[in-house]
Amino acid sequence: MRILLTNDDGIHAEGLAVLERIARQLSDDVWIVAPETDQSGYAHSLTLSEPLRLREISDRHYAVRGTPTDCVIMAMRHVMGGKPDLVLSGVNVGANLADDVTYSGTVAGAIEGTLQGVRSIALSQAYRKENGRVLPWDTAESHGPGLIRKLLDTDLPAGTFLNVNFPACAPDDVQGTEVTSQGKTDFDVAIDERQDGRGFPYYWLYFASRVGRQAEGTDINAIKANRISVTPLKLDLTDYSVQDRLMRALG
Repeated sequence: MRILLTNDDGIHAEGLAVLERIARQLSDDVWIVAPETDQSGYAHSLTLSEPLRLREISDRHYAVRGTPTDCVIMAMRHVMGGKPDLVLSGVNVGANLADDVTYSGTVAGAIEGTLQGVRSIALSQAYRKENGRVLPWDTAESHGPGLIRKLLDTDLPAGTFLNVNFPACAPDDVQGTEVTSQGKTDFDVAIDERQDGRGFPYYWLYFASRVGRQAEGTDINAIKANRISVTPLKLDLTDYSVQDRLMRALG
């Protein structure tokens, strides 16, 4: 099995090293094509207005000065000389739950793999705050290989990929795995206005507040209960429930 790894935290991110150790328990044919720098929040963006720079780090390890989407395309169309059997994106620093999936570069790596016709899985590790971020990477590393093997045995329709989140607890404290739906987060993006050394203004976006609705069966609820969340997501954004209503209105 040929496996392509990418992420949005960058080529030197600890989560990518964790993902490589997970992947090497599944196959010896592992390739890494990841962004040169942190691309968190870039979502499914594609670089069209400037050239991409490719740097070989070591054997089958490449950095692209671009987005996770760019990385997947470069890997399949140039670096690997063909499509892999599996795309794994992550392991992200922090969970990608609810509305976060629309911003996530980690999820975007799986989206692009799916668009290219390859089974794809996004993986993220939740953290807890104790004098800073505490990331239990060993949770993803311990549970990841076995979980992925099970997921590979499951048939997925074209256009569907999987979003996996590991809870912020020790491996032995994980309370099982739950198949979930995408939850809902209420959040407020604020703007911090500052000045540079010459007195010119610049702006920094940040989340002023983020509250996840704990509805039963959602990814948010599973992570809060120390369960691994597996959410099937689709590329098709059509709201089929509204189609008939629109047809009647426009008929």
